[in-house]
Amino acid sequence: MTSTASHTDTRQGPAPHDQRPTWQQRLRRFGHSTGPASGGSGVVDRLVPPYARPAERLWAALGIPRTLADRIVRWSGWGGPLLVTLVAGVLRFWNLGSPKAVIFDETYYAKDAWALVHRGFEVNWDKNANDLILKTGGHIPIPSDAAYVVHPPVGKYVIGLGELLFGFNPFGWRFMTALLGTLSVLMLCRIGRRLFRSTFLGCLAGALMAVDGLHFVMSRTALLDGVLMFFVLAAFGCLLIDRDRTREKLAAALPADTDGRVRPDAHTAETAHLGLRPWRWAAGLMLGLAFGTKWNGLYVLAAFCVMAVLWDVGARKVAGAWHPYTAVLKRDTGITFLATVPVAIAVYLVSWIGWIRSPADGSGGYFRNWAATDGKGGYFAFLPDWLRSLWHYEHEVYKFHVGLSSPHNYQSNPWSWIVDGRPVSYFYESPSPGTAGCPTDAAGKCAREVLAIGTPMLWWAACAALVYVLWRWFFRRDWRAGAIACGAAAGYLPWFMYQERTIFFFYAIVFLPFLCLAVAMLIGALVGPPGSSETRRVAGATGAGVLFLLIAWNFIYFWPLYTGTSIPIDSWRSRMWLDTWV
Repeated sequence: MTSTASHTDTRQGPAPHDQRPTWQQRLRRFGHSTGPASGGSGVVDRLVPPYARPAERLWAALGIPRTLADRIVRWSGWGGPLLVTLVAGVLRFWNLGSPKAVIFDETYYAKDAWALVHRGFEVNWDKNANDLILKTGGHIPIPSDAAYVVHPPVGKYVIGLGELLFGFNPFGWRFMTALLGTLSVLMLCRIGRRLFRSTFLGCLAGALMAVDGLHFVMSRTALLDGVLMFFVLAAFGCLLIDRDRTREKLAAALPADTDGRVRPDAHTAETAHLGLRPWRWAAGLMLGLAFGTKWNGLYVLAAFCVMAVLWDVGARKVAGAWHPYTAVLKRDTGITFLATVPVAIAVYLVSWIGWIRSPADGSGGYFRNWAATDGKGGYFAFLPDWLRSLWHYEHEVYKFHVGLSSPHNYQSNPWSWIVDGRPVSYFYESPSPGTAGCPTDAAGKCAREVLAIGTPMLWWAACAALVYVLWRWFFRRDWRAGAIACGAAAGYLPWFMYQERTIFFFYAIVFLPFLCLAVAMLIGALVGPPGSSETRRVAGATGAGVLFLLIAWNFIYFWPLYTGTSIPIDSWRSRMWLDTWV
C-alpha cells in the first residue's frame, strides 16, 4: 500500500501543469503562480504569517548568546523604529524656524490656521500682514471680514494647534507638520514591519522616507499636504492591523482534526462573525480627517474600501470558503461601509463646527448666511440653514477646483512627478557675501533656496520598484504588492484626470510612503529569500547597501536646497541636474 492510500483530505489539489488553463500556462513564463492549495496544516501560517527572525549564523558570527539574541529580536520591533524616528525628528526639528519668513503657501495656511483657532472661520488679512506678523512676533489683531477659502479646515486646525502652543511665528506654524512628519516615519516603520513580517524591511522603509527631500521639506513647511499624507498613512496602518486581527480570529475559529492539525472549513469560513472591528472604525476616523484636510482624500477612501473588501475575501477564501464573495457580502460589507463612509462624512461635518457655530447674520463665516438670504425657499428648505449653506459653499468650492487653470511658474504635469521632473521652489533669495550665511570669500552672490524636491536617487529607484511591485502583484498574486500599488494609485492616478488644472509636484507627498514601501520590497528581493545561499545573500546585501548609501548620500548632497542654507551660486548650479529644476 502506498503512502497516499491513507490520505483523508478529499479536496482536489492544484491541477498538474499540463492540465492548467492556457492563460495560466502562458503567464507562468513571466513568473505567474497561483499559490499553494488551501489545505493542510499551513492554513494558520497563511492566515497569520510569522515574523522573520535573523538567521542563527548571524548571531554566532557576532558572538551573541542565544538568550541575548532573543531579547534583541523581541525589543527590536519597537527599538528599531524608534531609533529611525529619533534620527528623522532631529533632522526635521533642527533650526525649524529658518527661514524666518512666510514661505510659499504658508501665506494662506498659517494665517488661516490662526484665524480658525481664534474665530472659527478664515478671514481676509491685509496685504502687509506677513511683514507685520514677522516684525511683531505675531502680535497683530485678527480681522473680522470672512474669507473665501477652498480647502476644509482639519489641516488648518492641526497647524493652528502648533501656533497656540508656540506662538504665531514660523516655528509655531511649522511645529505640527514637523511632528506629524516625524510620527509618519515611525508609522511607516511599523507598517512596513507588519506588511513584510520583517523588522529590517520595516525600518528600511521608514529610513528611506526619513531621508527623502520632499518629505523633509513638507515636514518643515506649514502646508496641508503633509497633514493629509499623515492621515492617509494612519488609515492604511489601521486597516492593516484590522486585517491581521480578523485573520487571527478566523484561524482561531477553524476546527482541528484528531491529529491537532487545523484544516480549512467552508462552514466556519463562510459564517464566522469577526466582531465590531475597532481598527476598521479607526481607519474610518483617519479617512474622515484626511477628507477634512483636502478633498482628494475621497479617492483614498474609495480605494481603501475596495482594498479592505478584497482582503476580507482573501481571508475567507484561505479559511476554506467555497463562496468567499457571497460570505463577505453577507458578513463584512455592511461593517466596512458603516465604519468608513458614514464615519468619514460625520468627521468631515464635525470639522466645520467653528464655521457652523459662527453667526448667520453676515458677520460669521463665508456663505454662513446664504440659506437665510439668497438660498431661501426651495425643495430642501426643511433642512437646517447651516447644512444648506454648507452645501452651497461646497458646491462653489467644487466649481473652483475643477476650473482652476491659472498658470504658475512651478506647476507640473503628473507624468513628471514620478521622476522628480518639476520641483517647487518655496523660498529663494540671493544674499551678498558676508550676509545671511553667504561666505565672506564668495566670488559673488550666493543662492539660498528651499526646494520641494524628492531625493532623486530614491524617486528614480522607486520607478523600478513600482514595476517590480506591479509584476509581483499581477503575476505572483502577492497581496503585499497589491496593497502598496493600491496606496500609490489612490494618491497618484486621480491627478491624471486634471492634467489641465494647475497642480504641483508636492501633491505627490500623499503616495510617497508607498513608494518607500515599494523600494523596501525591491531591496528585500535583492537581498534574497530565506534559505538563499551565503553567496546569494552577500551579493544581494552588498547591492542593497550600495543603493541605500547612494540615496542617503544624495539627501546629504541636496541638504542646502532643503534647508535654505546659503551656498555659492556655482554650488547651487551644480545641484540643478535637470533644466526643469530651475
